[in-house]
Amino acid sequence: MIAHAEMPELEQIKNRNLTVLKLEQRPDFVETQHVKKIAERAVSYLKVGYPVHFSGPSGTGKTTFAMHVAQSLGRPVMLLHGDDEYGSSDLVGADYGYRKSKVIDNYISSVMKTEENMMSQWVDNRLTTACKYGFTLVYDEFTRSRPEANNILLTILEEKLLEMPKARGEEPYIQVHPGFRAIFTSNPEEYAGVHKSQDALMDRMVSIKMGHLDRDTEISITEAKSGISRKDAEVIVNIVRDFRQLGVDNHRPTIRACIMIGKVTAYRKACIRPDDPVFREICVDILNTDTIKIMKGGKALANEQVYSVIEKHCRNGKKTTLLFGASV
Repeated sequence: MIAHAEMPELEQIKNRNLTVLKLEQRPDFVETQHVKKIAERAVSYLKVGYPVHFSGPSGTGKTTFAMHVAQSLGRPVMLLHGDDEYGSSDLVGADYGYRKSKVIDNYISSVMKTEENMMSQWVDNRLTTACKYGFTLVYDEFTRSRPEANNILLTILEEKLLEMPKARGEEPYIQVHPGFRAIFTSNPEEYAGVHKSQDALMDRMVSIKMGHLDRDTEISITEAKSGISRKDAEVIVNIVRDFRQLGVDNHRPTIRACIMIGKVTAYRKACIRPDDPVFREICVDILNTDTIKIMKGGKALANEQVYSVIEKHCRNGKKTTLLFGASV
């Protein structure tokens, strides 16, 4: 859950069109022993002063972990999403508009003196704001930004100094607030739109490799997010995990598929059993059968593989019903 942060230092930036977040624990957040261990590792690195980088394929919970860890630090959060169009000004700040002042001197009634000044107006962006006030920066998918845009992070993470552009007209450096912390996430380099990050930047952060969650955690998440019973969640997770091993890309389907199948099955009041056509349709649609390339006589056998996995894990299925009043 996200709310606008209310802390004394925020009064200084509330008119700058920046959204500062105060994170609260989601009621359906699942914290198994597996999740706790990863979070504890990340928090320990951050408290010592090192930035944390969650890296791994899509669907492995990187952003969820980043937000959960940021929430546990208890500081306001600046959320930034990587973008190929970003330059350093999108992170640090730039001149946005002008400020005009006009002075009229009519001290002597017969003489009027007018003086006008026009100055460019500098506005800090999210990175600068986080560094100045000691907020937690969550830079999601930071490798979608070009490496040259992220060069500004090098001195921030190492020397704790933010180098400011000359256009700002003030001090050339800002000392980074001691409370500043940074959490990064990234997808593998082979993903579309992802840039290779410079080694110097990667060397300044602790990278935690994210993979698929353990079975117990996937079951608990499916149960909590879809609102179905644990027994039904176990069957769905078993189907997805088994199907995941059939393709050449063993990263898909992810935990998202488990949640989708659970929600839609409950909504359509289908039975989790091999002879229920609705449940079979749901599994075929959601499991992305194009992720496996099993052919026989020029014919794709993906659907048959889905049915086989369903048959293996479904026994004496009953109609699924929503628990806890979960939304679909």
